[in-house]
Amino acid sequence: MDVEYDVIVLGTGLKECILSGLLSVNGLKVLHMDRNDYYGGESSSLNLKQLWKRFRGNDKAPESLGSSREYNVDMIPKFMMANGGLVRVLIHTDVTKYLNFKAVDGNFVYNKGKIYKVPATDVEALKSPLMGLFEKRRARKFFIYVQDYEENDPKSHEGMDLNKVTARDLISKYGLEDDTIDFIGHSLALQSDDRYLDEPAMHFVKKMKLYAESLARFQGGSPYIYPMYGLGELPQAFARLSAVYGGTYMLNKPECKVEFDENGKAFGVTSEGETAKCKKVVCDPSYLPDKVQKVGKVARAICIMSHPIPETNDSHSVQVILPQKQLGRKSDMYLFCCSYSHNVAPKGKYIAFVTTEAETDQPEVELKPGVDLLGPVDEIFYETYDRFEPKNNHEDDNCFISTSYDATTHFESTVDDVISMYKKITGKELDLTVDLSAASAATEE
Repeated sequence: MDVEYDVIVLGTGLKECILSGLLSVNGLKVLHMDRNDYYGGESSSLNLKQLWKRFRGNDKAPESLGSSREYNVDMIPKFMMANGGLVRVLIHTDVTKYLNFKAVDGNFVYNKGKIYKVPATDVEALKSPLMGLFEKRRARKFFIYVQDYEENDPKSHEGMDLNKVTARDLISKYGLEDDTIDFIGHSLALQSDDRYLDEPAMHFVKKMKLYAESLARFQGGSPYIYPMYGLGELPQAFARLSAVYGGTYMLNKPECKVEFDENGKAFGVTSEGETAKCKKVVCDPSYLPDKVQKVGKVARAICIMSHPIPETNDSHSVQVILPQKQLGRKSDMYLFCCSYSHNVAPKGKYIAFVTTEAETDQPEVELKPGVDLLGPVDEIFYETYDRFEPKNNHEDDNCFISTSYDATTHFESTVDDVISMYKKITGKELDLTVDLSAASAATEE
C-alpha cells in the first residue's frame, strides 16, 4: 500500500458513498474501505433472514411471511423529492443509469386524529377537507403567492423582503389558522419542528416551491420517488461510479484505524497491519468515536403488514407526517410505507416504519400514536439508535465526519450534509444545476 490517496473514505453508508462518487468524479484519488462485508453501513438494506437475525437473534423467520430474498428492508428509509438535492446529485454523477425509480403514491398529514392527503396547490387547497370554506380561500391566496414568487422578480414579492421577514410574519399576512400552518410547515416545507417560524421566510418559501415543482414533475400523488428494490441499490451504484473514475473499494477490512501525526493530523488508515496514506479522511461517526458527540436519538418501529396503511387511498407507497403539535411533542413523527410495488417485499406484503426523534426511553409507548394508525401488523420490531455529529475542526485534523441519519422520511437533510461536507473537503461549491428530465424516464412504469 505505497500509494498515497487524496481521500480515504471509511464506511459505505449512503453519505459516504455519495461523497466517494462525487470526489472521484472531481478527479481525486479515492480509497473506500468498510469493516463490514456488505455495503450500506447504517443505511444498509436487509432481507428477511438478516432482519430476523438483527432483531430476534436467529434467522428462523415464519414461512407465512414469504421468501426471505424478496425482502429489501431499508434500515434508513427515506423518499427522494423528485426535484430535490439527491436526484440532482444522481443526475450530476450519471448514477441514474444504474437505478430504476418509481413515483411514490401519496403524501398525507395527521390532523386532529385523522389522516388527510396533503394539498399542495391552490386547486387542491380548495378541495381539501382539512380546511373550512373561508380558510380554503385564504390558503389558496397564500399558495398562489408562493407559486408566483420569483426571487429575481420584485413584482412577485408584494413588498416583502423574504430574507428579513420571518415565516411567521409572512403567514400572518394571509391570516391562516394554526392547523393550516401546521400542515404547510411540516408536510409541505418539511420542517421537523416549529423553529422555522421565527427564521427568514425565504428558506420556507423555497421549500414549498420545491415541493410543488416535485409534485408537478411526475403527475403522481406525491412529490417523491423511490428506487425499485429500495435504497440498498444506491450505495452500490455510487461504488460503481467511483470505480469507473479509478476509485478503489475494499470491503471486510477489520479495524480501519485512522493514523495521526504528532500535530494531530490524519495521514493514513491502518488495517490488517498495512497503512494506506492519504491527505484527508472521510467517515461516518462510528470510525472516529472520540471526535463526535451525541446530539439525540431516534426511536423507530419496523413493521411487516399484509395491507396498506388505512385511510391512505390504498397507497402502496406513502409518507404520513404527524406534526409535533398534533401529538403534544417537541418533534414530528413520520410514517413510511413501501411494498411489493417497489419490489421491497413479496406480493401482498407491506413494510412500514414509524420514526421520531426520541424524547423518552420507551419507544413502544412513544411511537404508539403512529403505530396505531397502521392497523393490524404481522410483525413489529422496535429499536432506538443514537445520533452523533462531529465536534472536531477538520482544519486541525484533516477528518471529515458525517452526521448520523435523522428521523425524517425524506432525503433533504441528508443531502444538505453531503453538500456541506463536499465544500469543506474540496473548497468548491457543488454545482447541481442539471437537466432534471434526465431522471424522468426511469420513473415511469
